Amino acid sequence: MNDEVLVARGLRKAYGDRTAVHEVSLALRPGEVLGLLGPNGAGKSTTVGMICGLTLPDAGSVTLAGGISLASDEAGYKRRIGLVPQDIALYEELPARMNVELFGALYGMAPDLLKRRADEVLAMVGLSDRARDKPSTFSGGMKRRLNIACALVHDPEVILLDEPTAGVDPQSRNAIFDNLELLKRAGKALIYTTHYMEEAERLADRLVIIDHGRVVASGTQAQLFALLPAAQTLHIELDGEPDDALLQGLDGVKRVGQRLDASVADIGHDTGPLLAALAQRGARVRGLASARATLEDVFLALTGRQLRD
Repeated sequence: MNDEVLVARGLRKAYGDRTAVHEVSLALRPGEVLGLLGPNGAGKSTTVGMICGLTLPDAGSVTLAGGISLASDEAGYKRRIGLVPQDIALYEELPARMNVELFGALYGMAPDLLKRRADEVLAMVGLSDRARDKPSTFSGGMKRRLNIACALVHDPEVILLDEPTAGVDPQSRNAIFDNLELLKRAGKALIYTTHYMEEAERLADRLVIIDHGRVVASGTQAQLFALLPAAQTLHIELDGEPDDALLQGLDGVKRVGQRLDASVADIGHDTGPLLAALAQRGARVRGLASARATLEDVFLALTGRQLRD
């Protein structure tokens, strides 16, 4: 496994005639955030469920560093993984601290260690002053943060976060980001699923995009941007509205009012020839701006724009 802390190979899961996950493989290193992206129903949560041991795969395997798997040592495997589920999983009428201690007790933590770790994780997520309060009195963002504390109390090496910022306010989202960046600096390995592309751009070192249960792309952000035929857009302001004759023979250029938008692969190489071609056609350029492609552009190019349930 080299320096990988987790390797998943050929994961497959079907429900009747529907294959939810087909031959998904990924690897995770210490101190790394792996973004797992995909449309609704793409198989993200099923993949997370198989990695953490909540869902039994029909085929494939997941192995931790040292060769530990669910088959060889289920208890040892699960002690090294923390899960922050998509749906909030708390006992609403138990105080926050008791929630954390209950999850720690399930891992067989010694009482003294559990007390210290409960203090640490509640402080980390900013809930020390609400430790005696019940989650039923918490906001959605506070519940999400308490969910994270419960997943961290046993100090796992690998942390799986399934849409941990869904429905939270900007302050809680930023607090969660700070927590995850702290965990990354501490050498923890994280798998992060989200529908928010700006979150993935901020947090993820590498990305795996799945659609219809299959991996359609994986790599660093730079590697995924390279899959686009045009990685940048030129916005060209003209003096007067362009006509159809001006655009003839200009591939990748479209009219937007008095502006032209041109998709280019290399802004340094392609800008000069395009401006020269416009000048030959009599166009007068008043302004020029550029914008790079976003991760959302990559995501939509790979998975399409069709609505998903």
